[in-house]
Amino acid sequence: MTVSISPDPLNLALGMPKAELHVHIEGTLEPELAFALARRNGVSLPYADEAALKAAYAFDSLQSFLDVYYACAAVLVTRADFCELMLAYLERAAADGVIHAEIFFDPQTHTARGIPFATVLEGLEDGLAEGARRWGVSGCLILCFLRHLPEDECLAALAGAEPFIGRIHGFGLDSSERGHPPSKFARLFARCRALGKPVVAHAGEEGPPAYITEALDVLGALRIDHGVRAVEDAAVLARLVREGIPLTVCPLSNTRLCVFKTMAEHSLPQLLAAGVRVTLNSDDPAYFGGYLNANIRAVQAAFGFDAATWYRLARNSFEASFATDEEKAGWIARLDAWFAEAGAAPA
Repeated sequence: MTVSISPDPLNLALGMPKAELHVHIEGTLEPELAFALARRNGVSLPYADEAALKAAYAFDSLQSFLDVYYACAAVLVTRADFCELMLAYLERAAADGVIHAEIFFDPQTHTARGIPFATVLEGLEDGLAEGARRWGVSGCLILCFLRHLPEDECLAALAGAEPFIGRIHGFGLDSSERGHPPSKFARLFARCRALGKPVVAHAGEEGPPAYITEALDVLGALRIDHGVRAVEDAAVLARLVREGIPLTVCPLSNTRLCVFKTMAEHSLPQLLAAGVRVTLNSDDPAYFGGYLNANIRAVQAAFGFDAATWYRLARNSFEASFATDEEKAGWIARLDAWFAEAGAAPA
């Protein structure tokens, strides 16, 4: 039996096939799983229960979020823990129509606690393999470095990861942006590029547009994670358009961390109007109010985008991925079919 698809833009957007290019696997740790793993591993969390943890989500900055984020990550200890975390994310992602995910992980968060790098990687890979079998979601891993740490520590982390280089899809830069410009990591990312892996970087979220320029020129970033402050600098904005640099924008994250006071103030419409290759993503969805479709609902409530805009955002997500041209073409064909079946075929 054929199920008709509503041409309503929101329904189209919620059901359309899409890729997620900016999600931190540690940021998908829901309170219930955090406490279950804490009990399993004998780890004490600084919160009495799930309700107390959720009450701590009243963030006023990126750092206030990171304090909670790192505390909760302590419950991840075994290979099975990392597998369970990945499966929990992929199940939610698949329900939101995600068919490909490029997932950040922060090994320094775990190796600093004595967890071997191999334990982290193998657990996440177990989850990716099982998720592909269960839900058909393809995925790969992008190793991120913590920018609040010295570059030498990040170089040491890279050295520890090099024996596994064939299993790592790319490298990124995350954590506290303020006071930690991309140029701080010039040597690190020169080494990453020499290893033949694509590079991405968080920039222009809490940091200024100049950080976007540094990420491109100094680090060699092929995508900018966030980048929402690009609208404050006409030259930076024009460059993103001219060079086709994708931005992995996370709307709920940006409002929960007070980059914008309300969704209505978000720079997303300005970025789209300028012609920037924007993609939508969930960032740390366990902490910021929901997964990809929750972001879509919030954006649609604020801006009322038409079907063509939602098609463009989904297509951008596939085109901006690090997948093969053949994989991208297959996914875009599925996207085209989804809109055609609803009578909203792209022009």
